[in-house]
Amino acid sequence: MAIQIHVQDTPNPNSVKINASETLFEGPKSTSLKVGDETEHPLAKALLSIEGVDNIFGIKDFVTVSKKPEADWDDILPQVEKVFAEL
Repeated sequence: MAIQIHVQDTPNPNSVKINASETLFEGPKSTSLKVGDETEHPLAKALLSIEGVDNIFGIKDFVTVSKKPEADWDDILPQVEKVFAEL
């Protein structure tokens, strides 16, 4: 069964917060990565591979995805949803 997500706007128009029905990042530390950073975390790797994504910040059951200013959420969000559907 795919992880259920809820996409929430943030005050920053280039970022969205994605709340998940399951733990995404284990442990007490946050994960903060930008495009080009190396990671073995499957979700982080998949999100950073989406065209237009600039960086992510995640802890426990949420991840904030930030896009490049010139990118369009209409192109990015369907791909983000696909990543979660395939987890």
